[in-house]
Amino acid sequence: MAGTIPLSELAKAIRSKNAGVDKITFDVIFRDRANFEHVRDSGVISRAAICRLFNVPDTRISDHVEFEAALAIKFTLFRKAPSGSVGDGDVFGSQQYAPLLGVEVPI
Repeated sequence: MAGTIPLSELAKAIRSKNAGVDKITFDVIFRDRANFEHVRDSGVISRAAICRLFNVPDTRISDHVEFEAALAIKFTLFRKAPSGSVGDGDVFGSQQYAPLLGVEVPI
């Protein structure tokens, strides 16, 4: 019987942080090659999936990299407003990864 497993159970780290004043970068780093390849091949963190998950147009994604050497999938989003500007609720960008925790990966 097919099912799903939370991304957080397959990754050793899921995080976000500033990438300059105008961008936030996200890292999903895996414990082993098998988990990295399974998630990569499933498409649950593809560029299109990120657009849906974060409700952003593709133009807000500056980078999306499947970095095999580090067993990581990394992507960077342009911020709506610069870090620390009026209305910015997360100056360091360190609390933006939460939507990734709800990602379910098919098994």
